[in-house]
Amino acid sequence: MAKSLQDTTTLHNGVQMPWFGIGVFKVEEGPELVNAVKTAIKHGYRSVDTAAIYGNEEGVGEGIREGIKEAGISREDLFVTSKVWNADLGYESTIAAYETSLNKLGLEYLDLYLIHWPVEGKYKDAWRALETLYKEGRIKAIGVSNFQTHHLEDLMKDAEIKPMVNQVEYHPHLTQKELQSFCQKHGIQLEAWSPLMQGQLLDNQVLQEIANKYDKSVAQVILRWDLQNGVVTIPKSTKEHRIIENRAVFDFELTEEDMERIDGLNQNHRVGPDPDNFDF
Repeated sequence: MAKSLQDTTTLHNGVQMPWFGIGVFKVEEGPELVNAVKTAIKHGYRSVDTAAIYGNEEGVGEGIREGIKEAGISREDLFVTSKVWNADLGYESTIAAYETSLNKLGLEYLDLYLIHWPVEGKYKDAWRALETLYKEGRIKAIGVSNFQTHHLEDLMKDAEIKPMVNQVEYHPHLTQKELQSFCQKHGIQLEAWSPLMQGQLLDNQVLQEIANKYDKSVAQVILRWDLQNGVVTIPKSTKEHRIIENRAVFDFELTEEDMERIDGLNQNHRVGPDPDNFDF
């Protein structure tokens, strides 16, 4: 169980991935973004998650460069993730998209590269490209995002290498238990995007009660629930006090009963698109 911000889970290829990181979804290029990444690194975060479609890889790269300089750490101390967008899914186009992301980030390699959405008829070619880049040592780990069980089964029928990570929408209203047990069985690390359901859970009464009991915020309780469920989490924030608050989840433990109460909030409710009915 994660005891600190730098604690890692070991992916099935032996790569160490931090349990906790910062996400930058919908944070536009500019000083706010650069500052958020730099601030997170300053406060001990070692994992940064972006994607081509976010249109902010250049700012993330700048934040990383400034952050590691100020923190006195090296690039190797960080775990950086990006994702290939739907329009680029194909063997050659995925390799080209990877080059573009690296150039924008100003990095030599990525720690994790993901297929952003399971676009039917396209993700297998993209996966072959990821396998090639991985075998060439240009990416430390490869994975997918928003894949349901049937997408994973389909991908693994032809894949040489199993995905190491599946990053999905995951929060107390969407607990994805079946998908999680499938991933566990196959050694695929589950990772949560939108862990706080874009802020929609922050006034939930059950979560409020639990938060009061531990003298924590609702956000902290949800992030702790992620970690105790063995799910990597990457809450998004640009404000320093939130970046600090979000990481304060290693000094308490939810009881089994409280974990079950939170699990019981599941409604299979998504705030993002449904991977099976997404207009690709």
